[in-house]
Amino acid sequence: MAREATVRQARALRRRSSMTERLLWDLLRDRRLEGLKFRRQVPMGPYILDFVCFSHRLAVEADGPFHDAEYDAHRDRWLAARGFRVLRFSNGDIRGSDFKVISRIAGAAGVTPQIGQL
Repeated sequence: MAREATVRQARALRRRSSMTERLLWDLLRDRRLEGLKFRRQVPMGPYILDFVCFSHRLAVEADGPFHDAEYDAHRDRWLAARGFRVLRFSNGDIRGSDFKVISRIAGAAGVTPQIGQL
């Protein structure tokens, strides 16, 4: 039952994505970043991750203005215990510098983005 509720919540979050999440998804979707397959609003355990590349065990979070640092730290530790790295970007980072955001994501995945992708 809890899994079903989490999946329903993830689907609702996909429909109600913030502008910043939509901007980041536009950069990551359809394997646009060096062929890396990202999924969005992915249920994982008790959490819903903004973006995940399973092949590189990489979670990317778009942190809006209302994030609880203690909760995020607990969540990040939970993910790290399962072999995931977490990159967090503020809304300002995402809106202000696509180049830096994509470069950090690519670097964490061990790939180098082509100039045309940035």
